[in-house]
Amino acid sequence: MTSSDAGSPAQTRGRRLGRAAVYAVLTAALLFGIGFLVRSKWDPLIDLDDGTIDWMTNVTRNHSTLRDAALVWETVSQPLLLHLIGTALCLWVWLRRGLRTRAWWAFATLMVSWSVGLGAKYVFQRARPVVEDPVSEAPGYSFPSGHALNSAAWATTVIVLVWPLVKHRTARGVLVGLGALFVLTTALDRTFLGVHYPSDVTAGVVTGVGLVLASYAGYSGWRPREPEAADDTDIAQDRTLSRKEHR
Repeated sequence: MTSSDAGSPAQTRGRRLGRAAVYAVLTAALLFGIGFLVRSKWDPLIDLDDGTIDWMTNVTRNHSTLRDAALVWETVSQPLLLHLIGTALCLWVWLRRGLRTRAWWAFATLMVSWSVGLGAKYVFQRARPVVEDPVSEAPGYSFPSGHALNSAAWATTVIVLVWPLVKHRTARGVLVGLGALFVLTTALDRTFLGVHYPSDVTAGVVTGVGLVLASYAGYSGWRPREPEAADDTDIAQDRTLSRKEHR
């Protein structure tokens, strides 16, 4: 083993952790930046939030079909349900496709994002929107939106998790498009129901995506000390690509 070979794992680890730290800091800066404006009751943001909520809930009240669809979507996009589906998908990717470390990465990322969403609510403690003749009601604090954060984290994690299994470019485009549509629909659903302000769902989406990017930046390129013992085709493929790149 040459000295350059010995140094490469440490360099790779440093780059991975550096990228992860950059994504994490940017995500935290956006979350706490919006949170600071919310807590300080910055007039332009508060006026925008209040005006948007009033308009969107009026639209929902005047269209019963939209109201019924929004209530159904509220149930479909429950974080608990999403994470149960995500866990089942992780098990399938591990047991049926052999991507053990990738499955564990995805599961850990989902659990961390769920925990961050819950914890952030208690940090900022923003009250729910007060709407005359409310369309729907929800318990707990408002910022950031748990539905938006978890749907964004879930969709991004699922896309990254199954990416190696989706070979065709068109299929990958459809996968990304469906994920974006799911997140956008969930974000709009929370505001049309009047249970979250636009700033709540914006912070939730940004935080959810940012957490996954930070997590994947730390995972991508990781290789265990004994890859043969890992028995993971994902790791083996990654090592093969790495060798080709350094030839």
